[in-house]
Amino acid sequence: MLTPAELVGLIAAVAKGDEAAFERLYGATRAKLYGVVIRILRRQDLAEEVIQETYVKIWHSAGQFNPALSSPITWMASIARNRAIDLVRKKTEASIEEEPQAMEVAGESPDPLARREMTEELKRLLECIGRLEPDRQRLVLLAYYNGWSREQLAEKFAAPVNTVKTWLRRSMMDIRECLGL
Repeated sequence: MLTPAELVGLIAAVAKGDEAAFERLYGATRAKLYGVVIRILRRQDLAEEVIQETYVKIWHSAGQFNPALSSPITWMASIARNRAIDLVRKKTEASIEEEPQAMEVAGESPDPLARREMTEELKRLLECIGRLEPDRQRLVLLAYYNGWSREQLAEKFAAPVNTVKTWLRRSMMDIRECLGL
């Protein structure tokens, strides 16, 4: 995996239309972004489609990336995650009613590929999430890892939507503080 500084350089080159930089960026980040998307969609065919759309969006939006606002991988993962969530919300072939298991929390142990690709950054993040109360851990994972909407979370946790928003915001503040951000 490339360093964040190298990824920033590649994104800057992509913004100028550098196809070689785009290929290198794709090669360095595809597995991670695919992991984000497959966890939400649970279908390889849909995940491949979303990954393709994600990289088209990255190609066209690279000039808008601001490294002062987020890390490169966070920016790219949010594009992928949002595309996957949009697909789920459209109630297409990956309809929540048809495949309720797509909305469940991931298993306790990551698959071998995910375990091998776990970076120090990810380990720190997981450690910080682990410091949250169990309900807040589940809330954060359902929201950001599985793509649940605030309305779905409110129903699941039997709380008003505004309360869920507050819990998410406070949990994210705790995680940022733990990460030293």
